[in-house]
Order: sequence, then C-alpha cells, then structure tokens
Amino acid sequence: MIHYVKREDLEVLKYDACIENALQSRVYAFSWYLDIVADNWDVLVLNNYEAVMPVPWKQKYFIKYAYQPLWILELGIFDSKNSLNLTPFLDKLCKEFKFAEFRLNSQNNFNFKKEYLADRQFQTLSLDKDYEFILDGYRKDRKKEVRKATNLNLTEKWNDNSEKLITLFKNNVGKRTPNILEKDYRNLKKIIAICLQRKVGEILSIYDENNNLVASGFFLKYQGSATILMSSTDFKNRKNGANTFLINSAILQYQKNFNIFNFGGSSMQSVAEYFLSFGANTQIYQQMKYNNLSFLLRLFKR
Repeated sequence: MIHYVKREDLEVLKYDACIENALQSRVYAFSWYLDIVADNWDVLVLNNYEAVMPVPWKQKYFIKYAYQPLWILELGIFDSKNSLNLTPFLDKLCKEFKFAEFRLNSQNNFNFKKEYLADRQFQTLSLDKDYEFILDGYRKDRKKEVRKATNLNLTEKWNDNSEKLITLFKNNVGKRTPNILEKDYRNLKKIIAICLQRKVGEILSIYDENNNLVASGFFLKYQGSATILMSSTDFKNRKNGANTFLINSAILQYQKNFNIFNFGGSSMQSVAEYFLSFGANTQIYQQMKYNNLSFLLRLFKR
C-alpha cells in the first residue's frame, strides 16, 4: 500500500537507504539534498519503504501543487526491483495534488495517461574507452576549440572557490534567467558546500593567461556518473573555447574512474547539438504535467 508521508513524519534512515539502494538512485533524491533545495517536500512510500517517490511542493493561496526545484535534474520513483508497477504512485499523486509539473527519472517507465507525460532530452557520454578514443569522437569544431584553448594557455583549477563560480554564473547565465532568485543562489551555495563535504561534488574553473576566470562548473559524482549540475562562461570573453575546454578537462578527469558523463540535459536544440558534438548520445526522461484544478482555481494558480 502507498502512503502519503509528511517530511516531519519521515523515517529518514529508511528513506535514504531506499534511495541509496534503488536502481534509479540519484543524489538529488537524498533527504539532505531535498531539505536544501525544496520549499517543502513529502514522500509517497510503498509499504515499509520498499519504494519511494519524493514530491517537492509549494502552496499559493490555498492551492498546494507539486513542482520542480532548481538544482534538481531528475526525481521520480525509486525502488530496487525492475518488476515494480509504478502506475499506483502516479494515481496516488493525482489524488494528493490537483496540479503538478516536475521531472521523473530516465529509468522510470510508465504506462500512464499520455497527456500527463512529455518526453524530454538529456545527453550522456560513455566513458568506457580511453580518453584518446573519446577525443577522436568529438566533432571537428570541438577538437578545434580544444586546440585553440590550449594554444591560448587556458589553465584548469580544481577545487576553486564556490563564490567565484556562483558570481560568474549569476553575472552571465543568471542575467538571462530572471526566474532564478536570490534564495536559489543561497541554496546553490549550500548544495555545493555539502556535496564537497560528502565528496560527491567538485568545482572546476578555467582561467586565461591573465588569471581571469573565463569558465567554471560544478560537477556531481555519484555511483559511476559525473554530472554537470551547473556551469557558466564569461559571455564577454567567449572566443577562446573556454566552455569546450572546461567540459573536455572534466571528461579527461572523470574518464579514469567513472562510466558516464552526464551533460545535465537540454531539450533546446542548440544546446543539445553542442553537447552531442562531444560524441554524446541522447537519452530520454519524462516530464509530468497536469492541471486538474477547477476553472476558478486555475485563475488563482496563475
């Protein structure tokens, strides 16, 4: 039986153990991660934590709705059995929330209401070959940018200061993404700090020959996968191949000990094409979105 469990009533040790042992395990789903990034979150729990579905939620006026927090790429249902029927979780979710919009994970396969689910893309690169083989799979323009960046004496710095990364992101990507609020940047700083502490994250920065920060990113490292959680370049200084150099340096680093490099995902064609130019492949996850509010309540939700 699936129970709706409030965060304050959650048996955290059992919940985190379920996430860690799940076939779909993701670092974003641990209680310590969700406690930082989600305004509120509760959990749909099967029996005695045999499977779980964390559900971040907000409330506007008196309407409670499920949503996708920033700094989380995938959530969904987590279990240790391939044979689990996932549909009852979504049935329960629809009963608890009249409105929802959030991402599931790429290992969740649903036979559910198709109008509620939309396919979205992300890109991954297999790291099971040596670096030279992976580099040979880059598109010509990516190889050219790697050479250009090297010739311009760009250098990498691991374990750089998180404030520098966040400031770079805020002054560049952030200016084009006004929906990212100050509290989101505070959450990001906390996430970076705890991931570094738990050794599931790393910062990589790229500097030019004048010691100017030209690119930086934060990478999650978990269960054989290295994932770009967020990154930015200096938009005023983009002709030096810094972003390509950043990603290539990370691939070179993680190829030694990881199986998959996850670019963080994008269904935007231009961004997806850029990631694919590193020899990556397209993967699919599903986004769940529905609105079962009455007409009048939909006006309040706007």
